[in-house]
Amino acid sequence: MKAQEQFHRDTWVEVDLDAIEHNIEQISQVIGPKVGIMAVVKANAYGHGYVQIAKTALSSGATHLAVAFIDEALFLRKQGIQAPIVVLGASRPSDAELAARQSIRLTIYSKEWLQQAETYLTKDATLLVHLKCDTGMGRLGIKTAQELKEIEKLVHDIEAISIEGIYTHFATADELDRSYTDRQMDTFTTLVAELKEKPPLVHASNSAAALFRQDSLLSIIRFGISMYGLSPSSEIADRLPAKLIPALSLHTTIVQVKKLKRGEKVSYGATYEAAEEEWIATLPIGYADGWIRKMQGFEVLVDGIRVPLVGRICMDQCMIRLPDEYSPGTRVTLIGRQGKSEIKIEEIADYLDTINYEVACAISARVPRIYWKEKKSVSVLNALM
Repeated sequence: MKAQEQFHRDTWVEVDLDAIEHNIEQISQVIGPKVGIMAVVKANAYGHGYVQIAKTALSSGATHLAVAFIDEALFLRKQGIQAPIVVLGASRPSDAELAARQSIRLTIYSKEWLQQAETYLTKDATLLVHLKCDTGMGRLGIKTAQELKEIEKLVHDIEAISIEGIYTHFATADELDRSYTDRQMDTFTTLVAELKEKPPLVHASNSAAALFRQDSLLSIIRFGISMYGLSPSSEIADRLPAKLIPALSLHTTIVQVKKLKRGEKVSYGATYEAAEEEWIATLPIGYADGWIRKMQGFEVLVDGIRVPLVGRICMDQCMIRLPDEYSPGTRVTLIGRQGKSEIKIEEIADYLDTINYEVACAISARVPRIYWKEKKSVSVLNALM
């Protein structure tokens, strides 16, 4: 059975698992064998799919997984994934016992959180925690050495909690100017030195820092955006010390073609008017799929040719202007390569005045995902089935 026959929609994402494996191999060469890899699979693995990416990352050399919320970690556990999972975001103190029983690592970001979580813990399971230091991100985290030492002392007195790691997050590691990251690294080094016992895992590097800052590698890196083959920022894209391969492409098909006369209009608000006789095709993808209204005026690929999106993007559909008549069923590529032409996520991000992270994460769950390995379809994920 063909992959597309396992769902009934003519819009889909293709994810190249070989690219994920390749990108992990590339970062492994950059960081060396003594530094571990924590694969960041939050936000549905940046739109690529939790389970398939997690399994591929683990089989390719990652030892840990990272998510944003405990619900994501619990979902991975229900799918049979037993690798260590670190929750990087805030969790309810009342969920501490649940996390302990599921061997899910939680982030401690304040003394108050720890004191509340203690009241929910029993001696039946040990909660492994990572201490989050705010060294300049201004988000979650412990800011002072005094609070850090107080937390360490409290944990020492709580039998059901053990410190597995300590970490921070850089705000500007994806910029060429290193000064702010230097200050953050110095602050983090000072805070770690305040601990009486250094935890097994000390981590600071995101993708950008892992690629460019050997001083930040420490014991393990958090490999996120670049695991998916994308540059952490356009500012450093042409300086990457690794050859990354984008794993995601987005496709749809033409469902109807019409010839419009001069003066006829297209879509809501009648904002587009045919300047002459034009071939207009309808595509079954819209802003509910993450192909947002601001994409109006951008281009997609038909037969390897760039053609413009015309009229406002609808919730479930959008329209393009063709250079000639094409048949319904013709493949259209919105992200990725078609023939000798390619539309990169970064190009879309620039058009939308945003970042590649947001474009990938915005592709909604109702768009089916097809997973490829060694040029063969290995699985299909359809959230509606």
